[in-house]
Amino acid sequence: MTAHAPATTLGPGPAVLAIDVGGTQVKAALLDEDGRLQGVTRHSTPRSGVDPGGAVIDAAVELLDAARRAGAPIAALGMTVPGIVDETRGVGVRSTNLGWQEYPFGELLAERSGLPSVVVHDVRAAAEAEARLGAARGIDDVAVVTIGTGIAAALRIGGRAYTGRGYAGELGHIVVDPSGPPCACGRVGCVEAIGSAAALVRRYRERGDHPVNDAADVLRRRQLHDPVAVAVWDSALAALGAGLAVLTSIMAPQAIVVGGGLSEAGAVLFDPLRAELDARCAGLWVPRLLRAELGQDAGTWGAAILARATLTPAPTKRNTDA
Repeated sequence: MTAHAPATTLGPGPAVLAIDVGGTQVKAALLDEDGRLQGVTRHSTPRSGVDPGGAVIDAAVELLDAARRAGAPIAALGMTVPGIVDETRGVGVRSTNLGWQEYPFGELLAERSGLPSVVVHDVRAAAEAEARLGAARGIDDVAVVTIGTGIAAALRIGGRAYTGRGYAGELGHIVVDPSGPPCACGRVGCVEAIGSAAALVRRYRERGDHPVNDAADVLRRRQLHDPVAVAVWDSALAALGAGLAVLTSIMAPQAIVVGGGLSEAGAVLFDPLRAELDARCAGLWVPRLLRAELGQDAGTWGAAILARATLTPAPTKRNTDA
């Protein structure tokens, strides 16, 4: 997969460290004083059966220490985490994929770093970046959806994030097939259990005859007309289309921006997904379906944007979470 560089920088300002924690990788980069993202690194997401949140904090502190040893003048720290995130409290409420509950990321990150710190949902951070630098620029009402290890959406209404106290945008846990496979959330037939990159691999391995390591392998098997890969891929598209149609029915966004690892499939994903959305939204508003522009670094850019925002007084605004 190829990361896409943004069209512009963030402009002059304090240097900050951005850390983007995903289901499989932790990405980190320095946003320098000219607003350029420098030295993006990628590491496997640390896992712990005893203290999963603590393992992430330890990794973040190690990344900060390494940046400081290199002489970076870091003024603030921004970190994204997956799952349900109460950004006001800086708490990871729950992550079904990584295993924490009610974990005080913000408090511990600030305590151990000694810096102004912000902890936000990973997809919300990606949406901030796409709105500032990428495919969502100039769009007031937009949903940014990432399809990777899990599936989630970040909602922007009237140009502002709507987080629903951390619970908005759980697109991956809409049930679209009550007789479908079990989901990590405890339900069955969720969009994520059928349409995520991880689900593609798991479901092919259950029925297929060839080894696959990732979703790209499943897609290659589909292109070879492997019947199991074709069935798994088609059911994933149907689940994704059903989830996006529900989102459209409720929110009526002007556009849906799709990112995450699976978006790298390009037209083989977007063309049939547009057809699914058109068919399922007949008679309703049908949003534009756009590919995210910032690639794998969207969450890192978002973490940097929000880290800088901790150093600037926030303007008074209406509460969109009320």
